[in-house]
Amino acid sequence: MKYLCLVYSDEKLLHSLPDSPEDAECQAYADSVAESGRMLAAEALQPVASAATVRMRGGRMSVVDGPFAETKEQLAGFYLIEARDMNEALQVAGNIPAARVGSVEVRPVRSLQL
Repeated sequence: MKYLCLVYSDEKLLHSLPDSPEDAECQAYADSVAESGRMLAAEALQPVASAATVRMRGGRMSVVDGPFAETKEQLAGFYLIEARDMNEALQVAGNIPAARVGSVEVRPVRSLQL
């Protein structure tokens, strides 16, 4: 089953806390998950200031700068993994280096019925 591990952190603190992971550590962890055969995709995101939110209401599109919600933590990146079950996915997520200074939301991926 596919699981999406959404990595959240406070952008302003992400690289300044004592437990903050360096890019090399994050890459090494992603490589280890890939070597295990569980990695489907993983990417870090640009800062939230580069984001835009799109809404369609009544056939009209509006675009606003930034993320949809104001929060203390921002979406920093993701891992799309294959795991036997939620427990295995949680183990993978718990070892993501950024989990030490932020959080990782784990959600099963729902297949669209096309």
